[in-house]
Amino acid sequence: MEQLLAAVEQAPPVDSVAVVARILSEQLDARDVCFLITELGGETLWRLPALWPSREGKQDPVRVPGTVFDTVIRTQRLHVTDAPPSEGRQGGHRVLSPVTLRGDAIGVLELIIPDPPSALGRQQIAQAAHALAYVVTANRRFTDLYEWGRRSTTPTLAAEIQQNLLPDALTVEAGQATVAGGLEPAGDIAGDTFDYSLDENTLHLSVTDAMGHNEPAALLATLVIGALRQTRRAHATLAQQARAAHQAILDHGNEATVTGQLLRIDLTTGRALLVNAGHPWPMRLRDGRVTVVEPHIDLPFGSPWHGAYRVQELGLRPGDRFVLYTDGMTERNTVGLDLPAVIARDAHLHPREAVRFMTRALVEATGGNLLDDATVVCLDWHGSGSSRRTSETGADTAGR
Repeated sequence: MEQLLAAVEQAPPVDSVAVVARILSEQLDARDVCFLITELGGETLWRLPALWPSREGKQDPVRVPGTVFDTVIRTQRLHVTDAPPSEGRQGGHRVLSPVTLRGDAIGVLELIIPDPPSALGRQQIAQAAHALAYVVTANRRFTDLYEWGRRSTTPTLAAEIQQNLLPDALTVEAGQATVAGGLEPAGDIAGDTFDYSLDENTLHLSVTDAMGHNEPAALLATLVIGALRQTRRAHATLAQQARAAHQAILDHGNEATVTGQLLRIDLTTGRALLVNAGHPWPMRLRDGRVTVVEPHIDLPFGSPWHGAYRVQELGLRPGDRFVLYTDGMTERNTVGLDLPAVIARDAHLHPREAVRFMTRALVEATGGNLLDDATVVCLDWHGSGSSRRTSETGADTAGR
């Protein structure tokens, strides 16, 4: 592992995956080492060989649903199958290992080795895949190649702006809580966005939906996210953050509005505070039952009023799952989507997978014809002082 990290550090950012592939090839006599990166929607993987195919274009996508890749990502466990012969070579064994960082499923490491991996070999592969998650996360700050790999289509200008407002990772495991979010259509979003941040003792979470479509909505979202982040990083209260977002839209939003829901959770006590600015009510899954939580609703950010946004208590118990979403999840052509039923059905899934199944159900219910962009965020509360980091939530680095 020390050799791998040292070699990656010495290589240019665009060659980091190739370096990992070369070292694995040498240590395990592996061939056809590939990194498959997860597309933004989570339904497709793009195979990025050891040598980047940037001059020739990407290879064909690999669909995730119902495949062995789906199993690897969902269970976060290494998987070994027989590899078919190719180009006159014997088949060997195909090893797939999740490339995941704090629950964020970045992709899958694939390699072909001549013999079944030993317990030590499985551990080495799993640890290399986990290290690769850190390598990709660090090096995508310096190059567009990894971002290029996450895209199945060229996004609109509005979607480009919106995607850059999202957190770097769409999933995070914080011990006491797990948060995951998703958006559809990923390449054509405009006004929707979500954000989160972890302080030493606090989880901040927001979901917002800017009025309108295309670039004007994306610019409104930029104002709101900028105001929320600025005040959050200045240790402002939740009410002050809401007021700052409201004032930013009043000052620069050209009489437009943005709905939003802001949460602030004390990780040491479990106390949760909420502001609702004209946004759809969240849903809560507790003890197998889905209910709508109905806090007081204030006017959207940017509305012509000067009242104070009300900060309300949100009852939170260990084991609760909260689902926050934008109105794109409940548009008139989504009548075939029973969101509470989907939430209840997928209660056993990691929030990352639950979000993926919710957005998939939305696309299926609308036949892919979404009238508005849709965002969904899933928050699992495990309890203050607890930690649920297992192979079902993060990569199993023991290679079991």
